[in-house]
Parts: sequence; C-alpha cells; structure tokens
Amino acid sequence: MPSTTSSVFRDLIDDAAVFPPGNATLPDAVAHHRAHLTSGYAGCVGPLLVPAASAADLVSVLDGEPTTDGGRAASEPFEVVLIARPGADPALVPAARDLLLDDPRVQVAGAEVGWFDGWVQALAGALPLAVEIPRGADQPRAITEIRAACEAGHPVVAKFRTGPTPAWAWPDEAELAEVLRSMAPQVPFKLTGGLHHAARGTYEVGGVAEENHGILNVLLATAAALDGAGHDEVAGLLAVRDAQALAALVGAWTPETATRVRAAFTAYGCCTVTDPIDELTALNLLTKD
Repeated sequence: MPSTTSSVFRDLIDDAAVFPPGNATLPDAVAHHRAHLTSGYAGCVGPLLVPAASAADLVSVLDGEPTTDGGRAASEPFEVVLIARPGADPALVPAARDLLLDDPRVQVAGAEVGWFDGWVQALAGALPLAVEIPRGADQPRAITEIRAACEAGHPVVAKFRTGPTPAWAWPDEAELAEVLRSMAPQVPFKLTGGLHHAARGTYEVGGVAEENHGILNVLLATAAALDGAGHDEVAGLLAVRDAQALAALVGAWTPETATRVRAAFTAYGCCTVTDPIDELTALNLLTKD
C-alpha cells in the first residue's frame, strides 16, 4: 500500500448519518459516530453533521449519556457541523451555535447553508462555513462570492450536491465536470449526496437502480481540473467505471499531489461512512483495522 494513500483520505468523509437515505435517529447517529472515532479507520472520518434545527435534541441525547462519578461526560467530546439545507432559515445556524458553543461535550467545527442573497453579511466569519451553490444563473455569482470571501480571509468553502433529491436531479459527468472546473483551483469545495462508492457506477438505492459518482473519480477529476484540463478530460475521468484502474492511479499519487488535491476538495458528506471505506479497503487503498 503506498505510503501517501492515507493522506488522500484523511478527514475526507463527514458523517451524515441522520440525512437521507440513511435517516438514522440522532441517538443512533451519535453512538455510531463515537464508534467510528475509536475504529481503525477513524482518520478518514470528519465531524458529525447535525441539522441546526436539532441542536436542542442533540443536547438531550448527550444529557442521556453516562457520566463519570464527578458528573463529567464519560465519552470524549466530538466535532459537529451544523446544517441548514437550502430553503431552511439560515438564522437557525447562529442560534444552534450559541446553544452548543459552551457545551464541553461537543465542538462546533462549522456550519453548512444553502446559498442565499446576503449570506456573506449574515454568516461569513461566524463559523467555518460551507455554502451550497445552486444551479442556473445564480451559480457563477455564488462561486464568485465564495472566492471573494476566501480572499478576504473568511474560512469558507463551496458545496455542491452530487446525489439526487425530489427537487434536485442527479448531475451527470458533464455537469459535475463544469462545476469542478469552475471551482478549482481558486475555490475550495466539499461535496454532498450520493458519494457512497469508490467508483462511478449503477447501484441499488432503496431498491431502485441509480447512477452514482465515485469518490476516486472525483479525486482524479479534481487533480485534472487543478492542472487546467479541459471539460472532456475531466468528464471522462468522472465516467470511468473500472475501480481497480482508478485505485491504481490514486495509489500512485505523490504526497504533493495528495496535498494539493485535498486542499481543493476538502471533504464530503456520506450517510453511511463505512460504505466507501469498505470499498477503498478492498481496493488496498486503506487499512480498516
């Protein structure tokens, strides 16, 4: 196994267990997240993603956990990121932050919101922030605003949804390639939705066959976009379905390439973090135990 591989996947997968299609209860999500953080693959796992509207529920879950004889939490604190999905009231984020800020059982590592007019004035600088960019005419403006916020020193990244929802059709290779080329190298980004597998393919989701992008494809496409590759090359990398071939390419990366790609592609949310980890382990890119 290449010595640089672990750096490619470190803190890559944010734990989105409570979001579709996983839809775990918050108590189960907290318990499983703690288990992830004490596992052999803990280095791959980022914060637990929690709806900002559920901050009080999170406090209730933590209140129900065991404590030591001194009244302190028996388990280690963990990082959470507060989520206000597109269409949600962004004011939920500062309210949730204020509720959790002084709770020693969690560390509020950031927030994620859907892009809206005035987000910079409302939220930039309050927390490390991921702003989910829209489709259509507002997308270039959203990316420009995020780039300007980064240049002003705010800890902001763009976010793009790669999986379908009832209101969001699956973005194909052509669309995702253009988004990656628009963001890299000037705008760091994270992704969300649908990235459960190592390689591009057709997978069963809830009994229905769906097209899914692959995490290895995205890593390689990001590297190409950083090198100034054209649309066809980036889209072509996103279309490759040979997991072994993709693994061989990523496994051959130098430490410099791994660092450069992960500076651009910071993380992605996945509702079952062990799905991609199991596949990457089978491809000899990770050691799970």
